[in-house]
Amino acid sequence: MTNVRERLRELGIELPGVVPPVAAYVPAKVHADLVYTAGQLPFVAGALPATGKVGEDEGLVPATDAYGYARQSALNAIAAAASAVGDVDRLTGVLKVTGFVASVPAFTGQPGVINGASELLAEIFGDSGRHARSAVGVPVLPLDSPVEVEVVFSFV
Repeated sequence: MTNVRERLRELGIELPGVVPPVAAYVPAKVHADLVYTAGQLPFVAGALPATGKVGEDEGLVPATDAYGYARQSALNAIAAAASAVGDVDRLTGVLKVTGFVASVPAFTGQPGVINGASELLAEIFGDSGRHARSAVGVPVLPLDSPVEVEVVFSFV
């Protein structure tokens, strides 16, 4: 079993505080041995680092930036799940990631953007971080965020 806290330390990653809900929901919900996170936006210190649609044209959020925002969203999901189960080291793996990318119709790189979340989870959880996944393009996300990520974790 992966020691998540130690792995975060090795990677130089500080787990953020849980992002407060922006509507009527909880950040994470426990059922049996699973933790389902609500959609996590890439909040850093209480603010979105960017807003808008992902695409390749001037004035759009570049896919490389959105990749980093997906990574931050996954980190926020870990924080939410850890809070729900009481300790980050109780998280044992990742089962499913659903990633949403607010993008212009011509953009088809949603999987590459959501790799930001998937690759972070694999870095932290190793083989138990390998997961099923969906990466979906949508016209708009809450607060005009460029990405949103949901994660289903296993825990003990």
